[in-house]
Amino acid sequence: MTRVAVVIPCFNDPFVIDAVASVRGQDELHELVVVDDGSTDRETLSAFERLAADGVRVVRRENGGLAAARMTGVEATSAPYVFPLDADDELQPGALRALADALDQAPGAAVAWGDIEVFGELELSVSTARTFDPWLLTFVSGIPGTSMVRRTALLEAGGWSFARQYEDWDLWLTFAERGWGGIHEPVRMLRYRRHGQRMLGDATAIHGELVEEIRARHEDLFRDRAVLRRRSRASLRVKLGLSVLGVLPLSEFTRLRLAHLFMRPRDVLTMRRLRRRAASAT
Repeated sequence: MTRVAVVIPCFNDPFVIDAVASVRGQDELHELVVVDDGSTDRETLSAFERLAADGVRVVRRENGGLAAARMTGVEATSAPYVFPLDADDELQPGALRALADALDQAPGAAVAWGDIEVFGELELSVSTARTFDPWLLTFVSGIPGTSMVRRTALLEAGGWSFARQYEDWDLWLTFAERGWGGIHEPVRMLRYRRHGQRMLGDATAIHGELVEEIRARHEDLFRDRAVLRRRSRASLRVKLGLSVLGVLPLSEFTRLRLAHLFMRPRDVLTMRRLRRRAASAT
């Protein structure tokens, strides 16, 4: 039985060729669909032609953003697990099998994820969240957007529906509201390409606005932070640090950066060292 559907949304990104190659190198039987989200770039359109000629299913739609493109791919597939892969990233060998096995073994989990290797402008390994913690999720999402989700949970939650770049965080919060959990698999699942045109970089200037929208969409969860904090298994250091951040008069973007520092200090310090090294080399 085919357990996994891989959905690759793509808008003007010729790296999609590498993304598809990483999927085809997996040892897990899978469905694969590439969603052309209204691309206009000639190199990308040529890449779609090459993929289609090589037997890859390419579905075309008018440009509607990442969330809508992912859902177009979901509608075009049927496997019980869905893995959304960004067009400029690559899967690590064995990732699909490891995450599908994790969901098989944890029938109550709505999502499974692993760790990330960053490559391109920066090179480092990033540790992701070890647990699905609703309290921590009200501060920052330590769960990668590129994670494997159970189709039934995804559809019952309304799918990726937040159309303004934080669609993954929004989905995890919806899972938390419904009492669903997730599981971390201790494997490197993804190679995240760091380059100047990543979409999350565009969200920095409007982060505060996006957070307000997220809060409004999940008002009950944010209101119940004190209850969620008592249930959380986060360390005392993290609990104290994030609780202080929650009341300090900071910009939302500053709050986000400090939250990452509390939750994953080793990754943040490694990133700073790499930036200093890159700056001294220029």
